Amino acid sequence: MKVKKGILDILKGKFLVDGDSLKNWRFIIFTSFLAAIMISSSHSADKKVHKIAALNENVKELKNEFVDARSDLQQLKLESTITSTVLKKNLYPSETPPKKIKVKSLKASE
Repeated sequence: MKVKKGILDILKGKFLVDGDSLKNWRFIIFTSFLAAIMISSSHSADKKVHKIAALNENVKELKNEFVDARSDLQQLKLESTITSTVLKKNLYPSETPPKKIKVKSLKASE
């Protein structure tokens, strides 16, 4: 019977209006404050997780763009690509190979 009365008193909220209710109110306010801090912290962590995921996606896209640009550049640097581009502008490769020019220094002749 005493347990039933105790549960009934809790449900009615008598612990909030009794003589020692100030102690109970302090505890309730403290736990509410801690709960608010935990909720705020959780939301902040979720925002950071979503931002990290978005940045990782952005990094993947930029890496793909870099790989595409690098492969395009390698294609453009090929001799066959350069030759075909130059032929369109009516420039042709030389028939004679280049000659090496040797310059003698003045100190050697003195």
